[in-house]
Amino acid sequence: MARDYGLTFTVDGDLRTLYRDGLGIDLARFNGDESWELPLTSTFVIDRSGTIVYASADPDYTVRGEPAEVVAAIPPSDS
Repeated sequence: MARDYGLTFTVDGDLRTLYRDGLGIDLARFNGDESWELPLTSTFVIDRSGTIVYASADPDYTVRGEPAEVVAAIPPSDS
């Protein structure tokens, strides 16, 4: 799904070597292709009409949506 929405990045070069040889993580085998892709850290809030009312996506996995912002973006319940 992340690939369908353009929310992936490709692990290249030295990082690929570290994943495969240093950490024993073979993303090509895990993904079932030679893409060596990982999903971006992302958070979306979508309202009942299908409109994205909050979005956060960043290639730096340490950058994430602020919890207070995510909660504030959640539409009120209809109940």
